[in-house]
Amino acid sequence: MTSANSRTADHPIDPLFLERCSPRAFTGEAVSEADLLTMIEAARWAPSSFNSQPWRFIYALRDTPQWGPLFDLLVPSNQNWVKDAGALLFLVSNQMMNTKSGLKPSWSASFDTGTASAMFQLQANKLGWHAHGMVGFDKERAPGVLNVPANHRVEAAFAVGRRADPATLPEELRARETPNGRHPITDFAFEGIFPVREA
Repeated sequence: MTSANSRTADHPIDPLFLERCSPRAFTGEAVSEADLLTMIEAARWAPSSFNSQPWRFIYALRDTPQWGPLFDLLVPSNQNWVKDAGALLFLVSNQMMNTKSGLKPSWSASFDTGTASAMFQLQANKLGWHAHGMVGFDKERAPGVLNVPANHRVEAAFAVGRRADPATLPEELRARETPNGRHPITDFAFEGIFPVREA
């Protein structure tokens, strides 16, 4: 078994996977562009169907003119803690794929973009930062504010920051800073076929 971050894995894995979590308490330290681009570089090497690489990252560093428009897209409950993050990103997927027979809808765009997202988050951890993904943003306004082209989908937003003491958060958020657990493998991994279960 592997243990880290108050979590315990049932099988031997790298502690990096247990150390990844999504805190809300951040110090307010700005993320350097060099560090952020290193995280995006890790995402760049994610696998994708036909090497289509459908992921797009739109980012704003803290205390830059780009921060305000992206921050304003978040729902108020997320703004309450993202205000102390060091960078803010929106992750977008290109839902179309270039093929030999022309442009076609991509079956795997969101899946591939999610894979890039995971690699981004793990690289953030390796650099001493944490990334917190969220879908609490204005989904109607986001494509326009971000100038997202047609056939692209805004998948999620990410706040990146240096972890702070949970005591800096409003009381209602402090309890949620404890890294959560996961379902046992037997709940979601099945040999051969999906099991028949009672409703």
